[in-house]
Amino acid sequence: MSKTSSFFNSSDSYEKSDLILLGIPMDYTASNIPGSRFAPKRIRELSHTLESYSPFFDDNISGKFYDIGDIVMPWGNTGKSIKFIDETAKNILDGGKRLVSIGGDHLITYPIVKQYVSKYKDLVVLQFDAHTDLREEWNDEKYSHATVLKLVHDIIKKGNLYQFGIRSGSKEEFDFAKKNCHIYKNDVYEPLKRVMGSLAGKDVYLTVDIDVLDPAFAPGTGYIEAGGISSKELFDAVSLLLSEANVVGADVVEVCPPTDNSDRTSAIAAKLIREIIIGMGKKR
Repeated sequence: MSKTSSFFNSSDSYEKSDLILLGIPMDYTASNIPGSRFAPKRIRELSHTLESYSPFFDDNISGKFYDIGDIVMPWGNTGKSIKFIDETAKNILDGGKRLVSIGGDHLITYPIVKQYVSKYKDLVVLQFDAHTDLREEWNDEKYSHATVLKLVHDIIKKGNLYQFGIRSGSKEEFDFAKKNCHIYKNDVYEPLKRVMGSLAGKDVYLTVDIDVLDPAFAPGTGYIEAGGISSKELFDAVSLLLSEANVVGADVVEVCPPTDNSDRTSAIAAKLIREIIIGMGKKR
């Protein structure tokens, strides 16, 4: 692990913390604009500009989690990187802890969910994203940010993948999603409200690709897609989910600091991670 700075108000004890924050600076499957490898560092830096108190949850972040630092990645080696992420997630979950991860590109979600499925057999995955990410291959590669949710779909139970905010993908991906997933185009909050009842009693993993937001709110991402949701809708949806569902793990991915005007995207991601940590912390 590499640790140069911590997300603000991290506990000083791994052993005493139920919730672990992990940085995964991997972006070599990026096919448009790379740079999400810098997100864990920049998001941590901007976390220190936030208040510890969340009006959404009427609670503070203090002492609810431990920031373990970043995985030291084997640069450019996708297969070995997946193995490193898989092993790290396994060690954390085997210790009875839960995981919140900062990417990195979206491929990081696959090895993490793979380990979650071994612990939570009926795991439900919720994806907030602009893109379907359901391709079989991308540029002749099976393991990619563009294939990650197909990889996830194939290791969880049929019908346990919910996609929200989707507004881009191939016709084949949309056809697959309509038959095999629960897909909700463009919006997040309203369709999420409608399905909350079906999540009762389920263990939920949340993956948030920051490009679910409109580029007006989040210009710092590798694949901007017009027509997205507002930051308010994202926070409303996340607070609803964390208040009413049993979220056992989460990640925030695809923040790209090199293209992030005035740190707008990284600042949103830092606040989002604060809300996730507080919301998950209230469940234990």
